[in-house]
Formats: sequence, structure tokens, C-alpha cells
Amino acid sequence: MQIRRVVDRSMTYLLLFFALVSILIVFLIGIFTIRESLEAWNEVGLLNFLIGTSWHPTQGELGILQMIIGSILATFGSLVLGVPLAFGCAIFLAEIAPQGIQRVLRPAIQLLAGIPSVVFGLFGLVVLVPAIRKIQIYGNSGFSILAASIVLAVMILPTIASITEDAIRAVPRSYKEGSLALGATHWQTIVNVILPAARPGIVAAVILGVGRALGETMAMIMVIGNSVAMPRALDPANPLTIFLSQARTLTGNVAVEISYATGVHESGLFATGVVLFVLIMLVNSGARALIRAGGNH
Repeated sequence: MQIRRVVDRSMTYLLLFFALVSILIVFLIGIFTIRESLEAWNEVGLLNFLIGTSWHPTQGELGILQMIIGSILATFGSLVLGVPLAFGCAIFLAEIAPQGIQRVLRPAIQLLAGIPSVVFGLFGLVVLVPAIRKIQIYGNSGFSILAASIVLAVMILPTIASITEDAIRAVPRSYKEGSLALGATHWQTIVNVILPAARPGIVAAVILGVGRALGETMAMIMVIGNSVAMPRALDPANPLTIFLSQARTLTGNVAVEISYATGVHESGLFATGVVLFVLIMLVNSGARALIRAGGNH
């Protein structure tokens, strides 16, 4: 009995150690990134760096607003396209699909998560970019935020679908049985009972998708055009044509230029990494607030 107690306590301390090491690693990465970015903050200034629209490091101009907007637009587009597909897959697998179809469809969706991002980029480069180029809008090269959004939508689909399915399956069966017993249809039960009960897991799934989209680099470099310019609507009469504009993301900016950057330029790229950290923290904080608001409601 004494040995069992010692083993249990030892495992508790060991798991606590692993958790603390994980937190420490993230903390040290954050400290290192912030330290390396200080030169840029001091030279350019926080406000000029965040809202500046000119990125010419050799001239001391480090403004990343256009890249922030490019990242946000690409991520937003991927969520608009990918989240409904992922939710549909999750609901179908958890509540509707027969076992035979589940055994085929679930591994196929999960397989998408294991495909390297460069393969998605190649698909976008060879298939999506030429297809988008056929849209008859002046200035449309095919390399665009739309191409990036479609690629990202496919990349985040397996993550959101798998976690959402697990969240739906975790809802107590009594909820579903009680709703059906009161006369609700299966679809009414899914929409009004199961999905609201699974909200925390669904929100977590979307947040992980947002993190994947914001952090993607290689595929974005290949299809978004990497133009250091403010995204704009190619047709002023149609604001949606902004998604046909070329852009550059925050991650793409770091990946493209870090190999030859020095001095303030290099520090500015680390500062870009700090901005990414903050964006992810804001998304996570917003998600927690949303979950708490849902729970209070």
C-alpha cells in the first residue's frame, strides 16, 4: 500500500514537472523573441511599426500594417470557407453517418492533417492559382488572398472537424434522448441541444484552426503573391475583389527575409513574431470570454 502511494505521488510530481517544462519552453521562446525585437521597437517605435504601411528595411522603414491585414484577411477567408465544411463533416460523422461510412470518411479527413503544407502549396500553385486567374478582373494574377484562403481552409478542416466531432460525442446521451422524448426532431435536437452543449469544444476547435491558419508559412508563400503592399479591391465597385489582391502575411514576411536580414531589419522580423504572439493571445482570450459568456447564459 505504501509503495502504491509513493508511485502515485511520484507520477504526480513527474507529470507536474513535464507541465512546468512545457510552460517554461514557451516562456523562454517568448522572452528570446521579445529581447531580439527590442532594437526595432526602439528605432521605429511601437505605433509606427504597427500602423506603418512602408516596409523598406534598408531605409529604416519598418511598417507591418499591410502584413497584419493580409494575415487577418487570409485567416478570415479560410474560416468562412473551412468552418462550415468542418462543422458539416463533424455533425455527419457524429450523428448521421452509418458505421461503414464512418470507417471510411473519418480516416480520410484525418489524413489531411498529416499532409505536409508544401504539398497543399503545390496544389494551390498548380490548380488554384490558374483557376483564379481566369476570373476576368483587371490586375488579377491568380496569386491572391483567395487562393491562400482556400488552401488554408483545406488545411484547418481536419483539425476543426475532428475536435468538433469529439465535442459532439462527449455530450451526454441523456440530452439527446430527453429532447427526442419531448417531441423534437433529430435535426432540432442537433441544433438546439447538442451543439449548444458542445460549445466549449467547438470554440476550442475553431481557435486551434485560427492558430493553424495564422501560423502557416510555406503554403502562403507559394500562393498569396508575397507583395508587400496594402491589400485593395481590384474592382472599386466590388469590395469582395480585395480577396483577388496579392498580399504578404506576417509569417511569410519572416520566412522570406530572415535568411539575409541583419541589424534593425532582423530585429524587425523578430518584432513581427512578437505581434504574432500577441494576435494568438488575443484570439485565445476572446475564445475564453466567449465560452464564459455562453456558460453564464
